[in-house]
Amino acid sequence: MNNTALDDCYSIDRLRAAARARLPLPVFDFFEGGAEDEITLQDNAQAFRRVRLLPRVLRDVSRVDMRATLLGRPAQLPLAIGPTGAVGFGWRGGDVALARAAASMDLPYALSTSATASIEEIAEQAPGRLWFQAYILQDKARLHTLIDRAGAAGYEGLVITVDLPVGGKRERDLAHGLGFPMKITPRNFWHFARRPAWSLDMLLRRPPAMPSLAGMKKVESDRKAIQSVAGRNYDPAFDLAALARIRDRWPGKLIVKGVVHPADVDAIVGLGADALVVSNHGGRQLDTGIATLDALPGIVAAARGRVPVMLDGGVRRGSDVFKALALGASAVLTGRATLYGVLAGGHDGVQRALHILRDELARTMALCGTPTLADISRDVLSVPPATNQDGRAIPPAVPQRSWNERHDQPVPQPGHGVLSRPG
Repeated sequence: MNNTALDDCYSIDRLRAAARARLPLPVFDFFEGGAEDEITLQDNAQAFRRVRLLPRVLRDVSRVDMRATLLGRPAQLPLAIGPTGAVGFGWRGGDVALARAAASMDLPYALSTSATASIEEIAEQAPGRLWFQAYILQDKARLHTLIDRAGAAGYEGLVITVDLPVGGKRERDLAHGLGFPMKITPRNFWHFARRPAWSLDMLLRRPPAMPSLAGMKKVESDRKAIQSVAGRNYDPAFDLAALARIRDRWPGKLIVKGVVHPADVDAIVGLGADALVVSNHGGRQLDTGIATLDALPGIVAAARGRVPVMLDGGVRRGSDVFKALALGASAVLTGRATLYGVLAGGHDGVQRALHILRDELARTMALCGTPTLADISRDVLSVPPATNQDGRAIPPAVPQRSWNERHDQPVPQPGHGVLSRPG
């Protein structure tokens, strides 16, 4: 996508549409999809829509200051780019593009274990504030080696994802028979044929590798066993004692991602975590789980100011960033928002996504009479019954239609198993 076309992407949703237009459907659905009926996926975004702004007026907002401090270091925005896996399948070199765009704005970038760039490649090609996100692999020797390599490469933070003991049931992956490495099959041939630029690039230059997972068992969706590709090599026995051992091994900042229950906070903070991320894995693991914005106040209250609390999931607007800060978050992590940018236009697309969020946040701050981040508090929000004043969330509303229904998937009948997409 050229810069003129990117200029027409004036919202994250427009970047999403541009990404969908250039990718084969199975590839786009891998990045876009969530678990089961995708209730949590949708509710992450809807939670922001339920909260209304209550602006103050007659304030001097001629200058708006969005500068933040994240884990003791300055950043231009209260934002980090969160870990997203397999980006290179959507845009070759996409991991480096994300990291470079983050570095240009002094923002942290979290490299996923399932990235299509190595720990060292990111450090060499996109030096900046780097975090390494470690999935808890069953292969502990590999896990420890990856953590040690991140330390040797100068990564400032280690993100431990704790909400993936087993893989979620991602039905879009099952519908497409998705596997890694991706391959064209009779079932998905026409989807790839409709996107010849992407398909020819993958055929002629070969699909990218996932260096941190090189040599591990290939994973494919198993429709008979009803298993998607997610979480097939991860350790369901990982517990608090194992997290403490990682804390002892890692000398830098430790960020624990995937916390939504206040009762888990004291133990995690007590073992030496430096920050928490309220996350439900973007709705890709446990469906009907609480939306992260609804969970945020409870985690902030339980943390009692001992560590910063960040949020990911559902952030699509600068006003979403504003609302998360008003409910106590120190910052947000972008997942799909910046992912749509890189899938639509590489490095320029990521920068476009960041500029959109920055512009919208600045405008929201000005219109709400809050010229600095310190001015943003809960009293500029009108919080509906979906979140009680004590931070307890009411269960999210069920969407009108499931993903199968929205995409004309046949509904499996008893005894017939999981059906594939027609054609």
